[in-house]
Amino acid sequence: MLYLYCMKILVCISCVPDTTSKINFTSNNTDFDTNGVQFVINPNDEFGLTRAMWFKEKNNASIDVINVGEQSNETVLRKALAIGADRAIRIDSKAIDSYQVAKNISNFIKEKSYDLIIAGRESIDYNGSMVPGMISEILNINFITNCVSLEINGSNATAKREMEGGIETLTCELPLIIGGQKGLVEESDLKIPNMRGIMQARQKPLDVIAPDQSEFKTKTHKFYKPEEKKEIKMVDPNNLDKLIDLLHNEAKVI
Repeated sequence: MLYLYCMKILVCISCVPDTTSKINFTSNNTDFDTNGVQFVINPNDEFGLTRAMWFKEKNNASIDVINVGEQSNETVLRKALAIGADRAIRIDSKAIDSYQVAKNISNFIKEKSYDLIIAGRESIDYNGSMVPGMISEILNINFITNCVSLEINGSNATAKREMEGGIETLTCELPLIIGGQKGLVEESDLKIPNMRGIMQARQKPLDVIAPDQSEFKTKTHKFYKPEEKKEIKMVDPNNLDKLIDLLHNEAKVI
């Protein structure tokens, strides 16, 4: 009898504010105000999910997606299911810091046998770039970040990653976790859920599991917004003395 091996892939999903959303803070600028904010799949995670779909179509892989977050994040997880993931898992806890997120995901992975774990290089809200590396350390599995290319042949992986001055090619054995980014696929390759995918997503499992009691390593004391742009002063192109005076005495750049 012939047995076909099915590669198991886990894609870590962060829910981040859409870049067109207006950002505000509450509680004396110590907490993010989610009112009126539309959340989307973190772009680096979406590149990874699309690459996972490529492995599903080529290698008959199965895809789980996982998120640490509250119930409101399920809309984003349903989109991942509509794109083509087979199962979603939400760890029912507000994401406080990178260690807490990594620890909860790692504890879930310990009970499974994933061949490949795909996370975004960083999320576009906090740009921490820490979660996939922490998962690698906790689970003692291979890790490649800034990944722009990934091929799997049996139990071996060949990846390319961006580094200062060029591209580095690496090989390693599975299991592997990567920090993916644009280059794994191009923006033109991103999958938009169609009506069939949206309908199927409603029937796919979305499991909610209790979080562990991971401690937090960081605490947010205060958020700050960029200073508002100052009024633009127009200077007659023939009045160079006025321009020099403003650059010297107000802008203080000369």
